[in-house]
Amino acid sequence: MARMQKVRLGMIGGGEGAFIGAVHRNAFGLDGQYDLVCGAFSRDPGNNESTADSLGVERSRTYASWEDMLDKESALPEQQRMQVVSIVTPNHLHVPISVAAIKAGFHVFCEKPAGVGLGEVKDLQDLLHSTDRLYGLAHTYLGYPMVWQARHMVQSGMLGNIRKVFVEYPQGWLSANEETHNKQAKWRTDPSLAGGSGCMGDIGTHAFGLAEFVLDDAITALCGQLYTHIDDRQLDDDGAALIKTKKGATGVLIASQVCAGEENALKIKVYGDKGGLEWHQMEPNSVVYRPIGQPYQVFRAGLGQPGLCDEAVNRCRIPGGHPEGYLEAMANLYNDFAKAVRGDSNHTSSKANGVPGIKSGLRGMAFIDAMLASSDSDTKWETVSPVGTE
Repeated sequence: MARMQKVRLGMIGGGEGAFIGAVHRNAFGLDGQYDLVCGAFSRDPGNNESTADSLGVERSRTYASWEDMLDKESALPEQQRMQVVSIVTPNHLHVPISVAAIKAGFHVFCEKPAGVGLGEVKDLQDLLHSTDRLYGLAHTYLGYPMVWQARHMVQSGMLGNIRKVFVEYPQGWLSANEETHNKQAKWRTDPSLAGGSGCMGDIGTHAFGLAEFVLDDAITALCGQLYTHIDDRQLDDDGAALIKTKKGATGVLIASQVCAGEENALKIKVYGDKGGLEWHQMEPNSVVYRPIGQPYQVFRAGLGQPGLCDEAVNRCRIPGGHPEGYLEAMANLYNDFAKAVRGDSNHTSSKANGVPGIKSGLRGMAFIDAMLASSDSDTKWETVSPVGTE
């Protein structure tokens, strides 16, 4: 057996005190597929250097800016320079860094959303189509084994013709005016950094992406409303939408960051003419199946568990009864991305199998645009742009 070559990775953002940077590092380090060889972790020199030291990154490859990092890494010998850039910055930098990294010859794995506007993400797609660089998007929840199981159950006809979907993501962390003292809250509620939507851009896109993935269907129209419950907050912190899909299902999507006491309660329920299913992110190892006229069943994650599809089994690491969670889900995305970078699996320009890519990014931006337009409109029903469905 040939010796596996680790993928050389650099990180932009994610300095000490940044939540999502640590999540990405734990995830890509879980299965030993990557070496973190360089970084531009923070604009603050002290934070940048202390982060690098804590991670064992050489000072010579700790860069003061992401521009400097791309320039200096490009000049290194091919067998030494980084291969993948992990982008864990605020949203407004996602596209500029992605574009620069791809033009410099690097693959990109980016935190979501893909950008702050549909136009710039379309431009990024055009660039990807002109290169052989890979682009992955951290829709972490799509890395869970039982999300793939739920998708398989829909695709294989276990639920019959799909009629109804309910997807919701309630959080409570912005129930008070956190932006006065919380760095994460401050940038996530700032339109110049986060984009045109707060709650829907941050977690509503997760609910939207989960629904389209599990249904294997596109949401084509919505009737939505956004709300801002905290005085002086600049972006929405709550919202909901009635939705319609291309194949004829209807449903409801809810996302809120002011549901006091809630943590990360993402969940989905799907109903067809033969039965229904249910999956909860905070209990991620189970899919509940309710066939008509039969006792309900529970499919459980884990190696050796009965009834699981190959896609679910391939994303499990340990036997049933040993919970796998959020970090493992993101690690699954990073693992599939590493295989594509090494050429271990079939992939095409800007696409790594099993990893949400630029189409997912476009779908998320189209959803945000439709929610903003519907919320501001008296006619309410708004078409969701078909971008990313081709």
